[in-house]
Amino acid sequence: MEKKRENGRIVSKAISFLLNRITLIVLAVTFVLFIGGRFEVASATQPNAELEIQKLTSCYALGTDAIGRGNLLEGKSIYRDCFTQDAVLTAIFPDGATQTSYGTDSWADFVYSVFQGNGYQATQHLMGTINISVQNNQARMTSYLHATHKRSETSIDVANGTYEDKVVNINGRWKIRNRTLKLIDFLNLSSPNTDSSSTNSSTTNSRTANSSTTLVRPKIPHLK
Repeated sequence: MEKKRENGRIVSKAISFLLNRITLIVLAVTFVLFIGGRFEVASATQPNAELEIQKLTSCYALGTDAIGRGNLLEGKSIYRDCFTQDAVLTAIFPDGATQTSYGTDSWADFVYSVFQGNGYQATQHLMGTINISVQNNQARMTSYLHATHKRSETSIDVANGTYEDKVVNINGRWKIRNRTLKLIDFLNLSSPNTDSSSTNSSTTNSRTANSSTTLVRPKIPHLK
């Protein structure tokens, strides 16, 4: 009888030992899966976030060029996809003058007035050298601007600068909340009309001899 009790205690200890080991193994596996899952999510969402944020630069350029074509309503509609409703946008010109607008509709009206006031027929905004830093639901982004504003067949204004953005994630969508444009130059490039009957070489020489580059300040209404 005593022997049976001893055997029972041994079996009980063995079962208890095994259960403890199994519990530890399950906890270890669960922990590894949990940590691994978190790293996987982080590595998967970070590139996606940066890609979505980067698209905001193209969004703004497309909206601005719609305004450059004279389509203010289309430009406003595109801007709303790029920015938060309470967005603040500031432009700092090469001479130090600044313009700040609150809300994208106000900014679109300002851009439209500048383009129309300077007689631009079309614009093209090229974005590049995009640098993004993401921290949870906020991000910072800088990007370089090269913008061409067509005055006529022989004259364009060219602007270069840097956008500095504060970006936020609201309900799963990244949008720009604050944008500052720091312009480093605003130049007019022009060349004379050439006679179509001239040879290619004479045309080239004429353009080289008579082309001009001038630092200009565009007509900017309500400049603060």
